[in-house]
Amino acid sequence: MITTQTQENDTLGAKVLSVCLVGPDDQRRSSVALALAGVHSGYTREISNYPELDDIPQLLQQQNDIIIVDLDPNPEFALDLVESICSASSTTVMVFSAKSDSEMLVRCMRAGAREFLTQPIAPSTMAEALVRASVRRPQGRVAKKVGGKLLVFLGAKGGAGATTLACNFAVSVAKESGQNTLLIDLDLPLGDAALGLGTDSEYSTINALENSNRLDSNFLSKLLVKHSSGLYVLGAPGKFVKFQATNDAIDKLLTVARQDFDYVVVDAGTKLDLTDSVLIEKASTIYLVSQISIPALRNANRLITQLIKADNSKLEIIINRSTGRYLDIDEEHITKALTKAPRWKVPNDYATARKNQNSATPLSLEDSPVARVIRQIALSVTGTPEKAEKKKKRFSLFGSKPKP
Repeated sequence: MITTQTQENDTLGAKVLSVCLVGPDDQRRSSVALALAGVHSGYTREISNYPELDDIPQLLQQQNDIIIVDLDPNPEFALDLVESICSASSTTVMVFSAKSDSEMLVRCMRAGAREFLTQPIAPSTMAEALVRASVRRPQGRVAKKVGGKLLVFLGAKGGAGATTLACNFAVSVAKESGQNTLLIDLDLPLGDAALGLGTDSEYSTINALENSNRLDSNFLSKLLVKHSSGLYVLGAPGKFVKFQATNDAIDKLLTVARQDFDYVVVDAGTKLDLTDSVLIEKASTIYLVSQISIPALRNANRLITQLIKADNSKLEIIINRSTGRYLDIDEEHITKALTKAPRWKVPNDYATARKNQNSATPLSLEDSPVARVIRQIALSVTGTPEKAEKKKKRFSLFGSKPKP
């Protein structure tokens, strides 16, 4: 049930605010409404139950400046409610409780609540909280960003190098763009993207997928680890875990990730079952990583013709460990097998790649022929102009002398 009450005078002398009271206990909710009554001249709505998490978008359509949630009837669900509201909007969320519990206060703040009000609430305490909320209120409501670029790396065959390229590409995108970039390891259960970057976390991709029903921006942020390059990483578990992800859970993870990150890079390994999720449909670019061998080209052809055929325009083929000479396989047969010419060729430098893998140092942070190609792939996505120093390197490769 939603009721509305208004007053004519603003005793705060602040901007008029719209407030929504949420809680299943009528008496407790009324006591907070009473504290509001003497100091608040805006709209006050009351919701006499806890909305389901799926109903939060509808709640937010009311454009409330403040939502005040009763913590005590069901603290755990109330915390989930606070997290979901805070992750989906700029609305100021307050909680109220009859208990002054420091541990619960910290949990509420971590969930996104801006005020912890202890009952009975004095009018002066309520007035101060409303003034702070008024100051924080944005001048114009900005819709939450949706639709960061989804960039998927898929290996044509085990050992093709999809993980190595995905990790180094993600580091380059984060560095070159200066924007929020996330790497997700979906090569479950044995993905090793985190290992290649030298990152370690208590949580993994499986934690996100197992909790897809309560997954939101706030929850996801607690699972991530930040690499020294500025890249955020959601790695596979450090131990072998038997887990079968549903397409719905994967879709939810990618949707939430794209809300908060400008670039979401996915290492899909050779997990062909992922192609039934939104991975292919929503991807801005699909990087199919192959090497020049009969088995790899055969797999690549089957992937392209059977799984990625719906939108071949977003497909970019990367030939990894390219030597320039392919023995008995010529360029014509390679292009025929792949249905289109490869866009990128990463040179073969196994010694450098192995050294960097063993030291967990991204190739793309150093200068090598491999790193230069990976940076070029990243630049094609970020649109960042090439730096002058790169032009100098290109000029020196051809042995030219500077003009006087």
